[in-house]
Amino acid sequence: MKTWDVAASAHLAEGKALGFQLGSGDWPLKGFVVRHDGGCHAWVNSCPHAGHSLNYGPNDFMTPDGGYIRCLSHGAKFEPDTGACVAGPCPGQYLQRLECHEDSGIIRVRAPASARDL
Repeated sequence: MKTWDVAASAHLAEGKALGFQLGSGDWPLKGFVVRHDGGCHAWVNSCPHAGHSLNYGPNDFMTPDGGYIRCLSHGAKFEPDTGACVAGPCPGQYLQRLECHEDSGIIRVRAPASARDL
């Protein structure tokens, strides 16, 4: 598995999210990182209900109050630390977690086994 530098820690404020892309070509892995309770969490940018991106615009993943991740297509809300759907068409389903950690002011994400050849 490869570790990717996706953002500077200072660029991710509490209750906010930053999108990223791992790899290149026609089908790169798209994801985002969220700052919640001081920690960072990374997710694949795919709604478990419909399989499409959660956001419409760049970095537009959170509810206005920064309390939940949201899917702009169908209004689903997800807990930012667990990825659990708590409202909308997919209760009980989860976002796909990516391993994430911060080191020396950089947010790093490890690509899942299915994306190791990126």
